[in-house]
Amino acid sequence: MTLSSINHDINATYTLEILQKLLRTPSPTGFCKQIMKLLEKEAEKLGYAMEFTPKGNGIITIPGEGLDHKGALGITAHVDTLGAMVRAVKANGTLRFTPVGGYSMQSVENEYCLIHTRSGRTYEGTVLTTKPSVHVYTDARDLERKEENMEIRLDEWVTSKEETEQLGISPGDFISWDPRTRVLDNGLIKSRHLDDKASVAALFGLLEWIKRAGFKPQRTIRFLFSTYEEVGHGSASIPADITEFIAVDMGAIGDDLSTTEKDVSICAKDSSGPYDYEMTGRLIELAKQEQIPYAVDIYPRYSSDASAALSGGSSIRAALLGPGVHASHSMERTHLDAVVNTAKLLAAYVTS
Repeated sequence: MTLSSINHDINATYTLEILQKLLRTPSPTGFCKQIMKLLEKEAEKLGYAMEFTPKGNGIITIPGEGLDHKGALGITAHVDTLGAMVRAVKANGTLRFTPVGGYSMQSVENEYCLIHTRSGRTYEGTVLTTKPSVHVYTDARDLERKEENMEIRLDEWVTSKEETEQLGISPGDFISWDPRTRVLDNGLIKSRHLDDKASVAALFGLLEWIKRAGFKPQRTIRFLFSTYEEVGHGSASIPADITEFIAVDMGAIGDDLSTTEKDVSICAKDSSGPYDYEMTGRLIELAKQEQIPYAVDIYPRYSSDASAALSGGSSIRAALLGPGVHASHSMERTHLDAVVNTAKLLAAYVTS
């Protein structure tokens, strides 16, 4: 079995199905038990076992066939997304919220959301400014979109703090945004939370191929699905036998960046510094060899789970790649080709 023959066989239909399941499952950072159960179930369907770390990260291990003296290869993507948490119940029954993850308030204004109570009940709501109508407030257009000027209007008949509290809503409850996923006939996928569920889907596309092809890696591969990446410490702790670590995360688009929504983005440097020269070079070489559309970019306002692992003290070589995603941390968009090609490039790497 040659590299070229095995590297063009990622199941796009399966990969897209997994992505849609992921996007339908709320998972703001710190509220990931439901989505991890989904991943565990999907892994079991493929014949893999998933183990969990104390903080809730999931790990799938494929044992190596003889080169473990080189150390294991780690591949990570994060299931956690941007979201919010109830900060306070206001006197009029609306909710003040605090962000989970880094985004601009403009990007969530007028968004539908779900409030997840600790009792298990879920309520719908809408994110608005405190002056939401131009027919009522003269400064509605000019009001600064910042935390203290935003609130959530509940889709329940409440007009006071007491009535909202009677629903079981209280500070500390998680809030998830409506992903508004749409898959178009031309292959474009627009949705919130493609960062980083598109990459998780790519990893499952790779796992499905490994099982279907009967591929036996020479070195152990550990797939790590992290749950706290959006707040900076997703993969801060990784298995000690990992010596090479590939973070799979969305590639940003805009400014002087070259990546498009059909490309695999290979990041040479981000805010944490440059990635490993040899690993990055190998990914570029394989993308050329396999004729996978790619771009090499530098992201000065970006960090990854590989950054977290290095900052956490891991002695590893690390690289970063992923599907190009437009409007990151807002209303995101990518193309199915980028997701599938990310899986193909990873397949080329693990078999090279």
